[in-house]
Amino acid sequence: MAFGSLEVVFAAEGSPKTGIYRGKLSTTRRVLFAFITVMVRKLKVTIGPSRLSKILEHLHSSPRLSLFGLRAIRLSYAFRNDHFGARHFVKEDLPRIRHANPSLKIEVEKVLKTAQEQWRPEMELQLEDGTLKTIDMHKKWSTNILKELMEVAGGDPWRKWKNKAQREGHPLVQGEEIERPTPLPPTGMLPLPNLKVYRETHPPESKEKKVEKKKDPSKRISLDASKKKEAPTSQADLSNLTTKTGAAAVLP
Repeated sequence: MAFGSLEVVFAAEGSPKTGIYRGKLSTTRRVLFAFITVMVRKLKVTIGPSRLSKILEHLHSSPRLSLFGLRAIRLSYAFRNDHFGARHFVKEDLPRIRHANPSLKIEVEKVLKTAQEQWRPEMELQLEDGTLKTIDMHKKWSTNILKELMEVAGGDPWRKWKNKAQREGHPLVQGEEIERPTPLPPTGMLPLPNLKVYRETHPPESKEKKVEKKKDPSKRISLDASKKKEAPTSQADLSNLTTKTGAAAVLP
């Protein structure tokens, strides 16, 4: 193989001669080519896109989530084990909203929720004129939540994107193609309260009351007393002891 003005000849495998190359090369260049060849052979993993490039690609993906006429967004949802659509919205879509709206005020309240507590996740929108609007996120897919938000504050860019998506036949947002409709609540069932109303109607117990419950002996249950029952005591007939003595006293 010709390398510039120098002739490079690769030695065949199993060649008795030492070194990797034979030809008109200096010792320094032979060592350099040998090092490069060994490193290329050891490089077996193909390097893909970095994590940073993937994040930037996600932030710049279409459509751009620019919001108009909004002063603040406030979200409340369960920290884990519930409110899956709201949590996925915060993880995937909220970073894109922040990137497109750097001056928008965003407040997120994640609450440790037990299975007994029943309240709905909610997004509160504060408009520039002070008006408040809410988006119920209960049992909704993250794509549905995002589309409701863009319908309120997406403005002309969102309407143009909708027309383009309809003409070209592609989904409005990524993941819409697998979206399922929100299930309807059972007939006669009242909607769940939001976190603020639930806290007002279910105030937390004070520390003093919790300590009193632990110290109150009337509330304690003795496991030994509930599981163990005393065996009935048998009473011997000792009437003969009054009239008999010795060995005869114990005989019938």
